[in-house]
Amino acid sequence: MATTRGVQESGAELIPGALSSIRVLDLSRVLAGPWATQILADLGADVIKVERPGTGDDTRSWGPPWFSGEQPGDQVAAYYLCANRNKRSVTIDIGVAEGQALIRDLAGRSDVLVENFKVGGLARYGLDYESLHALNPGLVYCSITGFGQTGPYAARAGYDFLVQGLGGLMSVTGRPDGEPGGGPMKVGVALTDILTGLYAANAIQAALAARDRTGVGQHVDMALLDVQVACLANQAMNYLATGHDPARLGNAHPSIVPYQDFPTADGYMILAIGNDGQFARFCAEAGQPDLSTDARFATNEARVRNRDALIPILRHMTTARTTAAWVQALEARAVPCGPINGLTDVFADPQVRARDLRITMDYPGVGPVPLVASPMRLSDTPVDYRLPPPSLGAHTDEVLRGLLGMSPQAIRALRERDVI
Repeated sequence: MATTRGVQESGAELIPGALSSIRVLDLSRVLAGPWATQILADLGADVIKVERPGTGDDTRSWGPPWFSGEQPGDQVAAYYLCANRNKRSVTIDIGVAEGQALIRDLAGRSDVLVENFKVGGLARYGLDYESLHALNPGLVYCSITGFGQTGPYAARAGYDFLVQGLGGLMSVTGRPDGEPGGGPMKVGVALTDILTGLYAANAIQAALAARDRTGVGQHVDMALLDVQVACLANQAMNYLATGHDPARLGNAHPSIVPYQDFPTADGYMILAIGNDGQFARFCAEAGQPDLSTDARFATNEARVRNRDALIPILRHMTTARTTAAWVQALEARAVPCGPINGLTDVFADPQVRARDLRITMDYPGVGPVPLVASPMRLSDTPVDYRLPPPSLGAHTDEVLRGLLGMSPQAIRALRERDVI
């Protein structure tokens, strides 16, 4: 059941995190699971990251790029750092009976367990939901897989790229066939993994809220494919409404025009015009007010219908000024627009800087490393950056001694037998 950790320190002020009474046993690796548990950790939960002795989370070796220290071997992959702050790392070999017993002991003292093994993969160790629910009825047990615990694909391994294709996202991403660079395209980050992590963190907190009423935990079954289909959002509804597969439109929008990238005198900009008033103000600023009263373009419905006629006209108009000049002029007229920034520009942007979206924490053996901040802003229980992403096994002794009450001699014996 619930286990209380006390409070977190923010400057001179002690502030309990929103989830500071929650302990999470994290058996997941790579991205979807660690993303979910980092969200919980940022909100104050005590997250114990269980890793394989000697190797740890796969992403520890997913470089370059690396951050390196002065000593040989002191390095860490940037990928690993993106999803593992505010956690404690414990190395346990779950392939041996003593390791399995340690996991059961930790699960008995935890509120949440997150895992992303293949379906049935933990049952042979006695670490499946049914086994641990019998041990700790209040445990919220979250399984993250490619295709869920049921269905004809349940036994398959799932990967973000595969599911972006299978789940329809790539069918609506990329330029149309026949255009230069035409064809399906994946999103530039592992978005299905990220979204699954977000959904998992929400589902876990819902299950914890239910436990507050019933005293009983439950099994949360998260699947990358389920999440990807759900996140097709309006594109999925457009299909269900019409029975027609949506076309790839590059950066254009299926239901709003103009809502895409346009060339400028020195690059590109985005116009995100969402109503007829904005379109009229854009045309006036561009010196073509009559365009907004043309029957072909006067309403959004008409602009969508006559997209092929309008877009070439607008593309010719937008090349008359630089991106910065357009942004300044259109912002003054309340016309949504913006540049297409590289990450150098993103982290130099005054709004990004004002919101402190880049932070720095010390990684053991390496020193200060930059991280991307959490976007969650809570007025009374703010996110707190208590711990940097941990080095492998950094907290094994601390957790076994402090949480399980093991003696130094017992811990040393486990280490000599390579259990930890």
